[in-house]
Amino acid sequence: MAKRIEASNVSSYYGSFKAIDSISMTVEPKTITALIGPSGCGKSTFLRSINRMHEVLPNARIEGRLTIDDQNIYDPDVDVTAVRRMIGMVFQRPNPFPTMSIYENAVAGLKLNGVKKKSLLDDAAEKSLRSANLWDEVKDRLNRPGAGLSGGQQQRLCIARTIAVQPQVVLMDEPCSALDPISTLAIEDLMFKLKDQFTIIIVTHNMQQAARVSDKTGFFSIDKTGEPGRLIEYADTQKIFSNPTEKKTEDYITGRFG
Repeated sequence: MAKRIEASNVSSYYGSFKAIDSISMTVEPKTITALIGPSGCGKSTFLRSINRMHEVLPNARIEGRLTIDDQNIYDPDVDVTAVRRMIGMVFQRPNPFPTMSIYENAVAGLKLNGVKKKSLLDDAAEKSLRSANLWDEVKDRLNRPGAGLSGGQQQRLCIARTIAVQPQVVLMDEPCSALDPISTLAIEDLMFKLKDQFTIIIVTHNMQQAARVSDKTGFFSIDKTGEPGRLIEYADTQKIFSNPTEKKTEDYITGRFG
């Protein structure tokens, strides 16, 4: 079941450096939220804070409150592994495991979680590959290396691997930046399909993509280099792109800076 995400005054640090400052936003279940803004403004840092990937880095920490259906995921008694299982992540470049077959890539997360029964793995592989709109293209070569697929197919394989463990939230960090336009449209079509099952947050530098796929958009920016990123405006995507409240938002989406 898709989850509701709420950030309240979330600040993330790398050592003494504050990367993002006091981010507050609510993401409703079964929606697509786009995070836009210039490079270095903290979009990816915020995204990684949502599934506690941020804290993997040395001396990284967050302040504030980040809840999934009212459960603070940074409470001391919360299982970090369970959080990352519930909140899947797709990265900027396709990263199938190079020594694994297409099938093994699709079920890698399940095996890591202790699933061993072949019938369960077979069902999960087919279901996740179908959900990722990839099954018909690979069903006759499941034992071939995942790294042998095209870039767009590899990214859909990574999405299949992510959703095979049945998360409730899917985070996507510029998932189309390394793809051609046709592969990009395939991923965007897939996002619309997945929205019926998952809450999706995507970081993108592509303004047209944000306008096409998202229900709500958050615009991040910085005042100057070395300053923390801040959420300047967060609203329905149609409003952000047609009638933003903040002039800085308008300047960015019309290409005056960034």
